[in-house]
Amino acid sequence: MTNNRTIKYFNCFRQKILSLEVSDFDKLALDIFRFQAENNVVYSEYLKFRKIPFQEVDFVEQIPFLPIEFFKKHQVICGNPKDFEGFYSSSGTTGVQTSRHYYWKEDFYLQHSLNLFEKEYGSIEDFHILALLPSYLERKGSSLVRMTDYFITRSNSKHSGYYLYNQRELVEKLHDLKDDPRKILLLGVTFALLDLAESGLKIPENKNFFVMETGGMKGRRREMIREEVHDILQGSFGISQVHSEYGMTELMSQAYSIGEGKYNLPPTMRVLLRDINDPLSLTFRSQGGINIIDLANFHSCSFIETQDLGKKGHDGSVEVLGRFDNSVIRGCNLMVN
Repeated sequence: MTNNRTIKYFNCFRQKILSLEVSDFDKLALDIFRFQAENNVVYSEYLKFRKIPFQEVDFVEQIPFLPIEFFKKHQVICGNPKDFEGFYSSSGTTGVQTSRHYYWKEDFYLQHSLNLFEKEYGSIEDFHILALLPSYLERKGSSLVRMTDYFITRSNSKHSGYYLYNQRELVEKLHDLKDDPRKILLLGVTFALLDLAESGLKIPENKNFFVMETGGMKGRRREMIREEVHDILQGSFGISQVHSEYGMTELMSQAYSIGEGKYNLPPTMRVLLRDINDPLSLTFRSQGGINIIDLANFHSCSFIETQDLGKKGHDGSVEVLGRFDNSVIRGCNLMVN
């Protein structure tokens, strides 16, 4: 396929993603699968290794998922690398190889992310965005920081902005805004929100105050279960629910939880659970390994086998229960090397 045809497909997929209805998901997923099976070298080789002819895949449930580890050692893209504007990278400790997710057009990622947020919460201009993301701001290439930059700009609020470790200044800002008619969204990495909650600083009560955690201790604190984290934040901030954002470097879409860690999936995402003892098989049980279809990854790979464990509710919501221990992850990850 020529480069011009690849770009034509990209533009077509982009247009469909930005106006996607849930009823159109399966057809578009199969179209993207066939496109990626032919035009993504890494995914194509993976399918050959598993001896799966893509022409014989007729249902979404038959689509193979690429282990997320491939993003650490391979350039997972469709078409010509020269057509890609850049990449986002994951955080990692010293000596640990991080994931890179190359993006075709950053403006698509930003527009799509804003669409998903506003679908769940309403206009971004109804919010002051206060971002507490120290570990992300201290490195380059974070998709979360780039998204937050965009949200801050689009909020059109002089009060929106970042706070690194200046907790007192952040609390003073919350006091200044306690009678403001706009909603206040405190978006923070988990360890930084806990540090603020335990700082002894008095957080003013405000019915328009939302706290959203993005997950992760980043090696700064001991790992804690969600219920423990949320209990601390609710008690210290005087809020009834803690909101959460589920996203990762390897995904272009985000899911949001308005409480209790139950994520509502946007029209571009679907979660299929796999058997924890057989990563190549799906399970019909309520719990298992999380496989994610993200149609917004049309330029890379939309079918990702994550290292997260999850639970699906009868209402279609998804809970993230934790991560696989390295000793549990097995199967086709041998292909990563």
